[in-house]
Amino acid sequence: MVAINILADRLIDADPYLEAHRPALIRRLRHIQVMRERITEGRLDLLDLASGHEYFGLHKTAEGWIFREWAPNATAIYLVGDFSGWGEDHAYALTRISADGQWEIHLPADMLHHGDLFRLRMHWNGGRGDRIPAYARRVVQDPDTLIFNAQVWAPDQPYRWRHPGFDRPDRPPLVYEVHVGMVQDEEKVGSWREFTENILPRIVDAGYNTIQLMAVQEHPYYGSFGYHVSSFFAPSSRFGPPEDLMDLVDSAHGQGVAVVMDLVHSHCVSNTVEGLGLFDGTEYQYFHQGGRGHHYAWDSRCFDYGKPQVIHFLLSNCRYWLDAFHMDGFRFDGITSMLYTHHGLEKAFSGYDDYFNEKVDEDALAYLALANTVIHRIRPDAITVAEDISGMPGLALPVADGGVGFDYRFSMGVPDYWIRLTKDTPDEQWPMRHLWHELTNRRREEKTISYTESHDQALVGDKTLMFRMADAAMYHHMTVDDPDLGVDRAMALHKMIRLVTLATAGSGYLNFMGNEFGHPDWIDFPREGNRWSFQYARRQWHLADDPNLKYRLLARFDRWMIALFNRFDLLSGGDPELLWDHDGDKVLAFSRGGWIFAFNFHPSQSFCDYGIPAPSGSYRMVLDSDHRNFGGHGRLTQDQVHHTLEEKNNPWGHRLSLYLPSRTGIVVQPLAAPKGI
Repeated sequence: MVAINILADRLIDADPYLEAHRPALIRRLRHIQVMRERITEGRLDLLDLASGHEYFGLHKTAEGWIFREWAPNATAIYLVGDFSGWGEDHAYALTRISADGQWEIHLPADMLHHGDLFRLRMHWNGGRGDRIPAYARRVVQDPDTLIFNAQVWAPDQPYRWRHPGFDRPDRPPLVYEVHVGMVQDEEKVGSWREFTENILPRIVDAGYNTIQLMAVQEHPYYGSFGYHVSSFFAPSSRFGPPEDLMDLVDSAHGQGVAVVMDLVHSHCVSNTVEGLGLFDGTEYQYFHQGGRGHHYAWDSRCFDYGKPQVIHFLLSNCRYWLDAFHMDGFRFDGITSMLYTHHGLEKAFSGYDDYFNEKVDEDALAYLALANTVIHRIRPDAITVAEDISGMPGLALPVADGGVGFDYRFSMGVPDYWIRLTKDTPDEQWPMRHLWHELTNRRREEKTISYTESHDQALVGDKTLMFRMADAAMYHHMTVDDPDLGVDRAMALHKMIRLVTLATAGSGYLNFMGNEFGHPDWIDFPREGNRWSFQYARRQWHLADDPNLKYRLLARFDRWMIALFNRFDLLSGGDPELLWDHDGDKVLAFSRGGWIFAFNFHPSQSFCDYGIPAPSGSYRMVLDSDHRNFGGHGRLTQDQVHHTLEEKNNPWGHRLSLYLPSRTGIVVQPLAAPKGI
């Protein structure tokens, strides 16, 4: 094990501002090692510890069935279900087998059957209640009573993987974020199978190499978007049986596409029967007791990450999805809420002191480091992504270098900045230097994933980027022969915003389902306020398929843009480097890996022979957002070649003269290795 002082030195080498906080860093790193020793008792391998799902829960054996549960406060536990008439039968009574609260029952093969519904009848001093087992792998809801129960799931023929040896391609992730239930065109809840048959081919055709699945873990309320998890080991049955999810992942792997899932370990639904709230009659079994155990903004429960049994549960959950469903990694939801006791609510992170004070939950930080260790030991090719708004240093550095171990972190300030620009700032006031700063403001030592909008910007109460710019004109002026100026502006900026965000991305890029073609509606869940309608809980793919609508043109631009970055692996070409910015002209230009990206955001002014400092060489224009195929005005000649001219009064010694039409972004490819770099 690497010495703590060496780990601290590695962190400080990556970020010298951490030197002032060396004592806190050393304490934090020591805490991770102490927690690891504590939960493994110095003798277990961490991967063996992360196998609780193979011990707890219901399992079929050669002799019959075995079921185990952890409930230290329980005085008696019964399995109740179809097999017992939903009453307490001593034949189904569990036996306490350990002082720390483990319970167990062995049953003959004929006492449970595939498809049986069941739950636990939990007794404790002063009360009793029904509970869904904590490690339940299948939970279903009765369509009439709406009651949730665990279900025995042991089909005669287990799923046979067609691509069991899939390794995620070692390329920057181009992520397509999707909610399986709401990604289909019909006004209903979509299924795993429908996604595989109807949506996966679209994603493959669009060129994205990674799918991010939302709402995989079972959750009682559909409108939570999957973020109020109740059963952590059960894929949501509202989308179909587990084998259909396996087939989804398998089919994606067959197309060379990785699948990561949203993993919600930041909190748990407050429900008692369906969730873990008051599971054994106490609120402190899995969660903090009192106010710290309640996330009042989310109406949910907060895990106690300092408790070994909780760490065991969550680490096992990480391994379970890798083992059972061959997931290729995780987006860890709500990291900020985990890292700070204030959950990041109404908190402006203004300096390093915010990362090293008594408000940091160092137990949560240690858990995340252990989780990343487990995940990367099981699947070295797996990726983990942190959703953090605080900017906590070291999140996306390897554990071996003193970091928390995530592979990527989201650049969450980028979409927020696009909201501010498109909502509050007229085009003629867009500041190019500030835009460049916001697009590239990240920790260079940590890999990031950029995006213009995710599900956060597509939920009811907000507006998608395209809708914010075009507003109601999207409902009336999106036919290809309608020259509406408002839609023309929105489409031009939509393409430019997506291109400049992708081109300046750190190490990856994300798109939310349907936003690539400017989907006109936000997501609104079926709820009492809209009479439980599914009208807006879907994606209208027919809009992108209709040759008479402009949505098809936006989708085509996105496909060409993604294909270009895929073909030439442009996100691996080092950091983008600013060549030119001019607030008055609204022009921004930069290079990346020898390629040059130039943008004219001016609403009305086009520029002929616009000089941009550039490395010497010849360049061919390979992408033009103003092309008629993308709904533009076709003001540029395709495939034209530009040659730099000598100009000694700029840092590069040469300039590139370009025709930059208003509201247009172009990409030019070097025809030979540029000189003078």
